Amino acid sequence: MSDRVRPEPAKYKTTNWRRYNQALKARGALMIWLDRDLQWSGLASGKRGRTPLFSDAAIQFCLTIKALFGLALRQAMGMVESLLKLAGLSWPVPDYSTVCRRQKTLKVRIPYRP
Repeated sequence: MSDRVRPEPAKYKTTNWRRYNQALKARGALMIWLDRDLQWSGLASGKRGRTPLFSDAAIQFCLTIKALFGLALRQAMGMVESLLKLAGLSWPVPDYSTVCRRQKTLKVRIPYRP
């Protein structure tokens, strides 16, 4: 085996337990801001066909939640619905098939995180 001796890791004594506990709680905090002025509904594109029901920002928000938490698409839609409900917004949530189809045409790419 190796004759190397590993240095002992530094040990710190916690003297302010109240701040330490608050810092540990803050690590688990989740804050998502939803602007009420966000264009959630789709706008007419000027082309033939039906106007999209949801804007690219709405689709991107759903895909960001999916990638951030590593959820399946249907689970992500459930989480988006819960987040909108917690925020007191009565916005409709896109169907998972709509999000799946529209993610192919988004100009902004959401990186995949396994």
